[in-house]
Amino acid sequence: MDRETRLKRLRFRASHRGTREADYMIGGYCDAHCDGWGEAELDWYEALLEEQDVDIMAWALGTQAVPARWEGPMMDGLKKLDYIQVPK
Repeated sequence: MDRETRLKRLRFRASHRGTREADYMIGGYCDAHCDGWGEAELDWYEALLEEQDVDIMAWALGTQAVPARWEGPMMDGLKKLDYIQVPK
């Protein structure tokens, strides 16, 4: 699949998680950063989206330890939470 289609699909999956909080956190990170990601980062995020929302959110909020497989710069960016823009 071409890059634009892949990004469109990734954005949709990231922002339609089932709860507003997950949509803001997981989808917001994708919206803020995915245009600059290379293949490795896209692969990482697509794999992360297979995890449960409660786990992803707990790792990002620091209420659960991040499994070794997810540690690294991408998770560090997710933990910053400076990318979330909540609509008024």
